[in-house]
Amino acid sequence: MMMAALVAAVALIAVVGASYVSLTVSAVVVVVLILVAAFGWPHLLGVPARKSQSTAIALSALAASAAAYFSPSGAALTWLPVAVALGVGAIFLIQLIRGTGQSHRLESTLGASSGVLIVALGAGWIAAENLGLNAGTSGVTLVTGISVLSAIATALLPWPDRMVGPLGVVLAALAGPLCALIFTDVEGLAAAIIGAVCGAVVMAGRRLVISRDAPLNTAAVLAVGVAPILGIGSLAYFLERLLLS
Repeated sequence: MMMAALVAAVALIAVVGASYVSLTVSAVVVVVLILVAAFGWPHLLGVPARKSQSTAIALSALAASAAAYFSPSGAALTWLPVAVALGVGAIFLIQLIRGTGQSHRLESTLGASSGVLIVALGAGWIAAENLGLNAGTSGVTLVTGISVLSAIATALLPWPDRMVGPLGVVLAALAGPLCALIFTDVEGLAAAIIGAVCGAVVMAGRRLVISRDAPLNTAAVLAVGVAPILGIGSLAYFLERLLLS
């Protein structure tokens, strides 16, 4: 759990830091995270046909990211559903090519399809930087980052899920408005909602890690750390448009 949390924190810091440089740098960071998560996701699932499924996950997410980068502000995620649908279709095609009677076909199909969705959601970080609201500043990204970082720290507590889960969501919801008050001009209520939603995603990732009996290899640890950060990208984008645009 410690290593996954460290990976998540590093990925988060990279995303937030890049948002203060330029849209292009943000896109490059997201692309790197996509490649890391796509490579490690089949290892996390422990399924065969890893290379082909990793390729399908990566290509769909990269397509969504490219669309987010080149699309106009406000329409940056228009092509996200299309990219996800193509990725899921590729996963099904891979399983058909493997033929009947192959091991872990159902697990591969369902698990890799979920990976397509989660990793592709990382395009939301690029879309968020494309919004006019973030022109010249990345206040919402900073609020999101501080909220997620507080949830990651809470996830390390060696307590039962029934305690850590709600606590992580509450602390993330409190960290968002506090950051907004001190460092940005983001509204407190919007920051609290963003923090609570992001905290819930991190807590779900924590549950995924501790529910596994088998130890994770390096690729799987990287995937389980990076994937929630990517998934938060589109959530932050839609919440930003809903609450602050």
